[in-house]
Amino acid sequence: MPSPLPVLQPDELAACCSPVTAGVVSDDAAEALARMFKALGDPTRVKLLSMIAAAPGGEACICDMTEPVGLSQPTVSHHMKLLVEAGLATREQRGRWAYYRVAPEVLRALAGALSPIAG
Repeated sequence: MPSPLPVLQPDELAACCSPVTAGVVSDDAAEALARMFKALGDPTRVKLLSMIAAAPGGEACICDMTEPVGLSQPTVSHHMKLLVEAGLATREQRGRWAYYRVAPEVLRALAGALSPIAG
């Protein structure tokens, strides 16, 4: 059984996400990047992040995400748990429902990690 993905803290972003085109990535940075990309390796999770980012106010309730992806609430919750553990989304419990937001700074760091250095 695969181990859960750890949550990245904001102070870990700079260390984990230096551009891969700037030179050799450290072992720790490569592991951190791989964990985040692994979480994005499932089309359902990519779609869920896209839905959240496009939602009014930039947040979405788990109750509104099940039908568009055609999966049960527990399955969508599992996918969202993996995204939260990877640091790609945040979760806020409001009564019975969980609301999610995309972590834009982490996505920018991921994009920057693969972008060539301008020069």
